[in-house]
Amino acid sequence: MGGTSFINEIWRKKQSDIMSFLLQIRAWEYRHFSTISRIKKPSRPEKAKRLGYKSKQGFIIYRVRVRRGDRKKPVPKGITSGKPKRHGINQMKFKRNKKSVAEERVGKICRNLRVLNSYWINQDSFFKYFEIILVDPNHKNIRRMFSI
Repeated sequence: MGGTSFINEIWRKKQSDIMSFLLQIRAWEYRHFSTISRIKKPSRPEKAKRLGYKSKQGFIIYRVRVRRGDRKKPVPKGITSGKPKRHGINQMKFKRNKKSVAEERVGKICRNLRVLNSYWINQDSFFKYFEIILVDPNHKNIRRMFSI
């Protein structure tokens, strides 16, 4: 069994003692960072490489925190107008998933970069954490790569 397959096996069994402890520690660490923060290296290098990341200039990783749970309807004081069928406030579901929301938030901040891919890294009771792989299309190393 190679190194990456061993790491993949550990990540598949998130309920194990080692992995659950590691995820708790990392969630505590991630909570102290800002909502969107740039990181030097991916925390899951085998997953990042599978999704197209290369440790070259022009590839950038951001960690994003997205709030878990349903979407609350933004109405003042919870007063909705109209028919009773449309009066729901708390149990509204957002159409897109949290991963796409995280990608969109990073894309708004880094307008000159392109979102390549993203993956889940952690979650706690309030937040889900994702790592987003971004590519600089104007960098000469990226322009020379035909695979992207």
